[in-house]
Amino acid sequence: MKGVLFVYLLAYGGSALALWRPFYGLLVYMCFAVLRPDHLWGWALPKDGSFSKIIGVALLVGWALHGFGNRDFGRSKPIVMLLAGYWLAIVASAVLADNQPVAWQYVVLHSKILLPVLVGMTLVETPAELRMLAWTLVGCLGFLAWEAHGMYFAGMQTEFRESGMLEMDNNSFCIAMATGAGLAIFLAFYELSVWMKCLAFALATLMIHVPMFGESRGGMLGVLTVGAVTFYLLPKRFGMMVVYAAGAVVVIRLAGPTVIDRFSTIFVASENLDASAASRLALWKDCWDVMLKNPLLGIGPDHWPLTAASYGWPVGKEAHSVWFNAGAELGFVGVGLLLSFYLVTITLAWKHLVRANANSQFQNLGRMVIAAICGFMVSASFVSLDALELPFYVALIAVGALKARAPDWALEQDSSVAPKYQFRLRTMPVVEHGMAHGK
Repeated sequence: MKGVLFVYLLAYGGSALALWRPFYGLLVYMCFAVLRPDHLWGWALPKDGSFSKIIGVALLVGWALHGFGNRDFGRSKPIVMLLAGYWLAIVASAVLADNQPVAWQYVVLHSKILLPVLVGMTLVETPAELRMLAWTLVGCLGFLAWEAHGMYFAGMQTEFRESGMLEMDNNSFCIAMATGAGLAIFLAFYELSVWMKCLAFALATLMIHVPMFGESRGGMLGVLTVGAVTFYLLPKRFGMMVVYAAGAVVVIRLAGPTVIDRFSTIFVASENLDASAASRLALWKDCWDVMLKNPLLGIGPDHWPLTAASYGWPVGKEAHSVWFNAGAELGFVGVGLLLSFYLVTITLAWKHLVRANANSQFQNLGRMVIAAICGFMVSASFVSLDALELPFYVALIAVGALKARAPDWALEQDSSVAPKYQFRLRTMPVVEHGMAHGK
């Protein structure tokens, strides 16, 4: 009952707020996209509730009423252009696809993801908004991790491994958890309040544990990647090393020998691979063949499952890799734009947020983006997960942080603009809590 009230309150209350301030509509839309309430509480909600549609329409109307946001993207412009280019590549591939209904259904699905992200890139531009955005994602992911642990402690590990949650298989769900852990860890460093730091670390721990009892090798690899990137990004000071060592001990204790044995199968010789891992290599080889035969725009959105049978696979067989799936369906243009989108986001976050002479909170936002996207990119190499909203939302944090830093850059370039930005800079605290400078 509480979940139903929560959904109705957010859907209709959030829609009203979106007309007044579209940013709040964006937060509600993202909350629904991550939580998937129609699956989480589907037994109590109407089948045709269309809650995401309601808040999405309100978001777009409010966005239009407020002049379509701030489209001065500054140094984040390459990220925005690459995302728009990827969307256009999907549309162009759909135009040439053999199965038009399947192709355009894919376009509609991705438009529901990419359009709100592009809208959000015009709306998010202050540290306060970035904090709310990050906590919305971490809070929703943390709640899902809590629910997954409920299945675990109820003795439903087998059901989780076989069916996952929210109509996502266990691998897809665990990869979302690994990506979210990268957000939660650096959100803890971003926060000034001790109890908020503890909450973020606790949610990160829950997310890290899910791929372990879910026995998802891709999710475990994502967690390992997040841990390695976190170690690289953190200053190598004694206090920080103690924190990192304590975190490593907790992770190892959560893993246990069974999880370690399962994860170690990733590194066996090719002739000793299990059937699941061996089939992935064969799938990727066939996808590469499709890419070579259809190099420009691929065979069409969501067409690899239709083409798999011609390579001896069952109809509907997925590619088990975001990158090979995108390459086969959207060609080198589509997968190139998608890869560039993530890599450019990482590069700009590193250059202008982490390594630049930035406020320590901006540095932690940059670290957050880099760790989360790196975790996603590595783990998604083993699952077809191109419709996951989370990594696009992480890139939205990068764009917002780069826009929010604009006053700092203006002051660095011309001291005469200081009065214009004086109030904004005073209200954003500069905090030195062991994280002020990059490695």
